Amino acid sequence: MSQVKMTVNGKEMSGDVEGRTLLSQFLRDTLGLTGTHVGCDTSQCGACVVHVDGQAVKSCAMLAMEADGAEVATIEGQAAPDGTLNTIQQAFQDHHGLQCGFCTPGMVMSTAALLKENPKPSEAEIRDYLEGNLCRCTGYHNIVKAILAASGQDVSALAAE
Repeated sequence: MSQVKMTVNGKEMSGDVEGRTLLSQFLRDTLGLTGTHVGCDTSQCGACVVHVDGQAVKSCAMLAMEADGAEVATIEGQAAPDGTLNTIQQAFQDHHGLQCGFCTPGMVMSTAALLKENPKPSEAEIRDYLEGNLCRCTGYHNIVKAILAASGQDVSALAAE
């Protein structure tokens, strides 16, 4: 066992891990941050996306020890302390960019990374960026609409499906 320390959502946190402990396991099982979902364990679905030192990563494909000393942001840290949703979360709610909600944490975290890189992405750029995030419920149309809205763009031009 080794101890890892990291700043998670602005708070210093630590815990003991085995060398094989994934970051997703550490966040969920050790720190109790269960908003990071694990849907595939093969880094294909994107439900486990978190930010490590400002970069979006699939936490089921990263060892907890690799995040030792890092700044980690999870879905739990996205809303304001009083629970007010951030712009992306509010857009997902307003534009029905979620249904069952399982993929939503990863989608929100991926969207935050996309908008940091590209504040005004096109529909095609959004769809390309989200290629590594699977949603089994929405068909992606409303997710794309939510991301356009979160970026301050007009969503009325996006044809209804």
